[in-house]
Amino acid sequence: MKEIWQLKKIGDLYRIGSSKRVLKSQWKTEGVPFYRGREVTRLAADGFVENELFISEKLFESLSKEYGTPSAGDIVITAIGTIGNSYIVRPNDRFYFKDASVLWMKRLNEVSSEYVNYWLKSPLFFNQLEKGNGATVDTLTIQKLQSISLLLPSFAEQRRIVQKLDEALAGISKAKENAEKNLQNARALFESHLEAVFTQRGPGWVEKRLGDLSRINYGYTESASAEKVGPHFLRITDIQDNGVDWDTVPYCPIDASDLPKYRLTDGDIVFARTGATTGKSYLVSNPPESVFASYLIRVQLSDKELLPRFVNLFFQTYSYWDTIRAGVSGSAQGGFNATKLGKLVIPFPKSAKEQMSIVGKLDELIAETQRLARIYEQKLEALESLKKSILHEAFSGNL
Repeated sequence: MKEIWQLKKIGDLYRIGSSKRVLKSQWKTEGVPFYRGREVTRLAADGFVENELFISEKLFESLSKEYGTPSAGDIVITAIGTIGNSYIVRPNDRFYFKDASVLWMKRLNEVSSEYVNYWLKSPLFFNQLEKGNGATVDTLTIQKLQSISLLLPSFAEQRRIVQKLDEALAGISKAKENAEKNLQNARALFESHLEAVFTQRGPGWVEKRLGDLSRINYGYTESASAEKVGPHFLRITDIQDNGVDWDTVPYCPIDASDLPKYRLTDGDIVFARTGATTGKSYLVSNPPESVFASYLIRVQLSDKELLPRFVNLFFQTYSYWDTIRAGVSGSAQGGFNATKLGKLVIPFPKSAKEQMSIVGKLDELIAETQRLARIYEQKLEALESLKKSILHEAFSGNL
């Protein structure tokens, strides 16, 4: 280090607190912005947020007068769930925030909040959060934040480091933006080509309801077991974007008489019928002995001239998802039942050979899209690692 850096606790530099509780009944649809953890997270990432909650001007003025409100140079930081997302309050900012979900760092001494904010994004900060817990923490308390320490150079050196980090991280941010855009473009190219297959049809195509082409039934109602007490028990949570890892799928103590009705076979298509993944499909391929859970719907094609792989590609199209979103109903989580699924109209060429040709071309495009996605994802990971490395160097006095 070129000069003596002092070890300081956050509590020596900022008064750490939260807000006065605002009741849910006091939330409004217009007025002064009211931020929760999710809004602060967006502010930390983008510098702006499309806010949906507000409090009245009258309440804001009352809170401001009696308890104070964040002012320029203060920092707000998420404290529950995804913790540690920090945002520096700007001169024109005017907002209030949810107690406990967000902590308020009110500047006490001459310290660069820009410097501290960068430090809060560094591994040095997160390492202290996790120290002694044995696992990633999901709550940041006032006492914990007060006790966290950082090395602090002179104010002039803080400003110099901030300037260097601004320059270095702006380049990384631009590179990440380009990589993310390329990743989106690669996926959009496949999606648009897929959509064109089902909208720009040639001769020999027909449309039929899925219920006329298949058998549709709900899964088995039972609790999963970690013990090997029967076949694997496929649940919604076991279906990931890259498929199913059967080694992690639990088991099901199913009665032998029920096994034939719920046994999964090659070519089955299962759907999530509730929750955030409603409508998501999975094409079963060479499964081990397994059955499926009640929050899934299983489709077994009865028309041997209709390829399961072709039908499952239709379940990735915009038009399919538009239908799903329009048809979701029922519980607070939403749902899409077997009756609605059976009424879904499937377009397809009558020729199995043409279906195979389309599947082959789309599989090639999927493979290329996945290859490009891996490249861009690896680049994003490398850029994030570079960012962490630069921050570590900066706060170790090596920038």
